[in-house]
Amino acid sequence: MGSASKPSPSAAAPSRRKVALCLALLTLQYGAQPLISKRCVGREVIVTSLVLAIEVLKVICAVILLLAEGSLKKQFSNWSLVGSLTASGLPAAIYALQNSLLQISYKNLDSLTFSILNQTKLLFTAFFMYLILGQKQSPKQILALTLLISAAVLLSIGESSRKGVSGGSSDYVLLYGIIPVTVASVLSGLASSLCQWASQVKKHTSYMMTIEMSFIGSMCLLASTFQSPDGEALRKYGFFHEWTLWTVIPVLMNALGGILVGLVTSYAGGVKKGFVIVSALLVTALLQFVFDGKPPSVYCLMALPLVMASIFIYQKYPYVDRKKKD
Repeated sequence: MGSASKPSPSAAAPSRRKVALCLALLTLQYGAQPLISKRCVGREVIVTSLVLAIEVLKVICAVILLLAEGSLKKQFSNWSLVGSLTASGLPAAIYALQNSLLQISYKNLDSLTFSILNQTKLLFTAFFMYLILGQKQSPKQILALTLLISAAVLLSIGESSRKGVSGGSSDYVLLYGIIPVTVASVLSGLASSLCQWASQVKKHTSYMMTIEMSFIGSMCLLASTFQSPDGEALRKYGFFHEWTLWTVIPVLMNALGGILVGLVTSYAGGVKKGFVIVSALLVTALLQFVFDGKPPSVYCLMALPLVMASIFIYQKYPYVDRKKKD
């Protein structure tokens, strides 16, 4: 993904600053997103309108960044429809569905519980990486994935045994909170693996992948509105039904987060992104305590160290092919 050659001394300092800034911003975005979405997005806001707005903003941000680095013309001169659909079509459709599920889950789960369950995407990413790319796991990584599953089970038991934040029943929380975020994690793992496969073949920049996937995902969502309940609601009430000025904040944050994920992966790699995810869990817990005055549940306290340990072990002890090493 990145170049193997060392950067020149003059380029090293600004590069480190850029990496540090991207890591810090992504940590804050991951950690604050569930809490801010819950506070700023009304329960009657149409989910499809949120997802479409996020995708449009991602495209705008990516185009602006390509213009800023002076590579917009070059990227689009080498672009082809067939190549775009091959690289970005399926992942885009998957991510569009994933985003819709996350928006549903945001409204019906405790913020910290949502954040920790959302991290099970690493487990599913590892599974699909092996299935699609033949990427194997070390014994310690398998232990890490087991710890992650244990944390997810703990959280599911804890969240199902009490009422949701909206006062709904445990069945409601399970159906509209736990299940959507779990399915979204599975889809995230599949889409991530497909994106890595595409990047090895197509050599797209993160900005171009963002533009293509956001555009294709938006088209898929728009097509789904012809038959979906959200589509009926959009036609009846309008695109911005129950939106306020506050609703724009999580939409902007989500769009910028999508850009930052690509940048962090390119600049820092998967290892540092893993540490961002762990740090984001702590940010969520802190923000929830500060702004809601709500300490984490016993199940969350039990699950949090499991998630932190599993991500650390998984990133620290990668699989090494002994034959190639010898």
